[in-house]
Amino acid sequence: MANAARDDPESSLAAGRSVRGSLRRVPVWVWRLFMHSISQRELRDLNVDPVAGVRQWHDIDFVGDHIRSHRLDVLVPRNGTTAQSPLPVYVYFHGGGWTSGDKASLTKYCAGQAACGLVVVNVNYRMAPHFHLGHVLADANEALSWVTDNINVFGGDAHRVVLGGDSAGGQISALMAAATFRPELAEHYAFIPAMAADDLKGLVQHCSIVDLSEFFDRGFVLSLNFVRMLLPHGDKAIRKDRHRLREESHYMSPIEWLDSRCPPVFITTSERDFFYASNMKLIRQLYQHGVPVESLVYGWRSVNTQHTWQQNYRYPESQEVYGRLQSFIKKVTALA
Repeated sequence: MANAARDDPESSLAAGRSVRGSLRRVPVWVWRLFMHSISQRELRDLNVDPVAGVRQWHDIDFVGDHIRSHRLDVLVPRNGTTAQSPLPVYVYFHGGGWTSGDKASLTKYCAGQAACGLVVVNVNYRMAPHFHLGHVLADANEALSWVTDNINVFGGDAHRVVLGGDSAGGQISALMAAATFRPELAEHYAFIPAMAADDLKGLVQHCSIVDLSEFFDRGFVLSLNFVRMLLPHGDKAIRKDRHRLREESHYMSPIEWLDSRCPPVFITTSERDFFYASNMKLIRQLYQHGVPVESLVYGWRSVNTQHTWQQNYRYPESQEVYGRLQSFIKKVTALA
């Protein structure tokens, strides 16, 4: 595991506890209001100075129902894709706490990866609280079905796919990866995986929400209602029963499902991230399963590494992530 320079653990963790203590138990409505207030600024700021040398197809309707939540973008390098030499495919799911966000804010991030020799698919999906996690995963599966059937038209190789995402998008990509080799997980959410396990070559996790058992901890920053809102709306009995709610969170937590059959994983996090502890736990667990893991972990003094900093190209830490990410994808998708 390769880590960025870290601070003295005792002092940095004490600083983290102090800051997070003032933020604890953010309710869903406050989170949604905050995300709505920054959405337009984020869309503008994250896409300044567009990446050159990339062809882009926006708002492809991958379901056919003409709604914004069922649109995806495809980004490819202007030179380098041919029918004889298809490129690896990187499918990305945006974050936003399952309630917010849009693929548009990730356009520059995705273009930057495409410019380095990938076909990138940037995906939208339906969101809570109007839709539950089953709907979200169904949308992700529909997007992967579209990729399987159509990505060759854009010069992509459907047999060399890497899934990725940040925050809630990381959770979505990780659950979709797990579903390719854990049929009981796919069965729980009532879908048949559209992608074969052999076609999935890697998984990328940026500040991912990998362990929803954290939401039950008294001092955790996000309220337990985030778990409740991911349940089907009719499950009122489970919503009120803390024990049954914890049991259901098992199916929402990638850390419970990623085992030795998981493809190689690239994980980026920092001590400033809300999900730092669970990401470090996932790294350790994957190593124990014998899964190849690459990681980039920043200490508390790296002030640019707030939650999902990876999207902001202006940060040198983000640029380091991109270099490592591109190396990781090229390695795991290399042809024999």
